[in-house]
Amino acid sequence: MGYFKSHLVLVLLLSLAWVAPSWGEGEEDQGKEVEVQQKEEVKEKEEVISAELLEEDDVLVLHQHNFDRALHEHRLLLVKFYAPWCGHCQALAPEYTQAAGILKNESLDLRLAKVDATEETVLSAEFGITGYPVLKLFRPTDYTGARDSQGIVLWMKRKAGASATLLQDKDSTAELIDSHDVVVVGFFKELQGEGAQVFYEVASDIVDITFGITEKVELSQKYGITQDTVCVFKKFDEKQTDFPLDSEQRLDKEELSRFIVVHSLELVMEFTSKTSSKIFGAKILNHLLLFINKTVESQLEMVGNFREAAAAFRGQVLFVLIDVNGYGANVLHFFGLKSHDAPTLRFINIETNRKYCMASEDFSAQAVGSFTQDVLDGKVKPHFMSKEIPEDWDKQPVKVLVGKNFEKVAFDETKNVFVKFYAPWCAHCKAMASVWEELGEKYKDHENIIIAKLDATANEIENITIHGYPTLHYFPAGPDRKMIEYKSARDLETFSKFLENGGILPMEKEVVETPEDVNGTSPSDATEARDEL
Repeated sequence: MGYFKSHLVLVLLLSLAWVAPSWGEGEEDQGKEVEVQQKEEVKEKEEVISAELLEEDDVLVLHQHNFDRALHEHRLLLVKFYAPWCGHCQALAPEYTQAAGILKNESLDLRLAKVDATEETVLSAEFGITGYPVLKLFRPTDYTGARDSQGIVLWMKRKAGASATLLQDKDSTAELIDSHDVVVVGFFKELQGEGAQVFYEVASDIVDITFGITEKVELSQKYGITQDTVCVFKKFDEKQTDFPLDSEQRLDKEELSRFIVVHSLELVMEFTSKTSSKIFGAKILNHLLLFINKTVESQLEMVGNFREAAAAFRGQVLFVLIDVNGYGANVLHFFGLKSHDAPTLRFINIETNRKYCMASEDFSAQAVGSFTQDVLDGKVKPHFMSKEIPEDWDKQPVKVLVGKNFEKVAFDETKNVFVKFYAPWCAHCKAMASVWEELGEKYKDHENIIIAKLDATANEIENITIHGYPTLHYFPAGPDRKMIEYKSARDLETFSKFLENGGILPMEKEVVETPEDVNGTSPSDATEARDEL
């Protein structure tokens, strides 16, 4: 009996031991379900919070979670993708904020927003953001207006409303043309045709010019044209310029845009803070610059001849007037000029930065026109700036090169020459200056290695175009005049290995390059350099 009781107890204990884990597991599962439910509730709350549209100074602050909501709630939304450290972004910020307040106060449902592109990498990748700042109108399209508060407001309103005013009679048409310096009017046979639709698209993009459109026959007759013609009316130069549409070919949007932009500019554009964006925005690569002192009457009289010569080159060469005592004084150093050098002419291709100097001091219309045509025909050699050779150019570990001694030093057949092309204002150049000095010190007594530097903003070298700062080029010894661009890490150890291996880095070490390491200047730096001109 005792044995039976003991055996029964043992069986019960074993049974309890067997089933006990299932009880514990049930409690654990229930606990997990509660935990999951709580996490889901927290997640839902976070999603509700993250989708809120918050504002900073009337600018919506967007990120991955509230972006779609912003697009859904606002008819037109201009989004600025920026980087907090970007100088251009910081300069744009107050203008952007002011424009946001104007649009919000007018209750037009046209809102401005911003996205920190360095934080919101998913959005940056989705919309192809590679530089800063980038402005896009959603439905996504690149912003093409001026980057000030007035320009932003004007651009947004143009996108929200009709891009061209519908003209029905002679009086309203004359009133529109008379009320602006430049007005573009499209005279079409039918407003639903393909040509008119392309015209509307162009008008939507060029927001700083007023557009009108009509299909009234009597209006085209009044201005002496046939229907399906686009006219640029202006209060200067030739007053009216016509662009007839080819009935057999489809109207090209880019061609029409270029025609309007080119013919909306004066034959001679004075370089000022207000016109600089138009001068570069015209996308005319060749510029002829007349430098004068506007306080000198005899120099001011030259402008008439300059304008006369410009007519034959409209759309091909942009004629620009520079007042050496005004805003244009900022341009002088770019050409190696001083204010007392006026009057003088310089031709420049802004894509290659090749400059040409007019040898003659004859500023007649004929002489200016002949010089311009000769440059276009390749009959004039480029003019390369150079500072004078410093007396102590070779006394320091890092040798100082200028245009006048570059050829002799860099292409010395007995030397391997490593040159830093820099800009004095470039932050990247300043950052690596100490390393370059250390490199010079290390090789100052080396038999055939020279470390050198050249200010590329004041000295130009034929067949070498510098696109960013600093740019590093290695010129190996020998008769072949070779040039190797260095694109690796910028530290003393890697520089040394590059030099010790004859301009080639050892294959066993893989160097990870970043855009900043390779190019030096950021996209914003390059823009600053262009804007400086």
